[in-house]
Amino acid sequence: MKRGKKYLESAKLVDKQKLYDIKEGLEVVLSTHKANFDQTVEAHIRLGVDPRHADQQVRGAVVLPHGTGKKVKVLVFAKGDKATEAQNAGADYVGDEDLVNKIQKENWFDFDVCVATPDMMGLVGRIGRVLGPKGLMPNPKSGTVTMDVAKAVADIKAGKVEYRVDKTSIVHCPIGKVSFGTEKLEENLRTLMEAIIKAKPAAAKGTYIKSLVLATTMGPGVKFNALKF
Repeated sequence: MKRGKKYLESAKLVDKQKLYDIKEGLEVVLSTHKANFDQTVEAHIRLGVDPRHADQQVRGAVVLPHGTGKKVKVLVFAKGDKATEAQNAGADYVGDEDLVNKIQKENWFDFDVCVATPDMMGLVGRIGRVLGPKGLMPNPKSGTVTMDVAKAVADIKAGKVEYRVDKTSIVHCPIGKVSFGTEKLEENLRTLMEAIIKAKPAAAKGTYIKSLVLATTMGPGVKFNALKF
């Protein structure tokens, strides 16, 4: 793969053979920031699970103490009082069948997270085939199917992120922006890692956290000592 000049310059700052401690590693990650925009810092965590088995799935959500630095648009499927609660909590879009039709007919996806009350899931199921592949389908495990829509919206706006192991046994999750600095990124990273460790399936055997790599959006990966968590 051909790499750009800035990437190659950044890669020289990283010792590929080293497993960095948290503080030093974050400093290296931030030093690789060469872009002219505020890049996202992403965590890539390889787990010792087999996601082909239902009892080894790792999925959940956690509110990062400093958020992600991204303004998140929230859509809520709700009716009546719950719709009002969602609007008052700051949801960007609230509706029921009208939003389903808009998504179906206009291929509209101007939102980042989708929340629904349990009674709306029959309706939302009609667009499950388009929401699912985009990671937008509401799910009780991530707290996006709930009667407490106000709390769900508030948490998401405050920096709630979902994590889910993919078919290669890796969790990919943003932990903030380069502009956060090392202290805020460390707090967010520790919060995410604690949640993932707590979510360890009983069926998982051997080493659970196999590796941890952090990288900016356009930067090289920096390997961390996963045993430090």
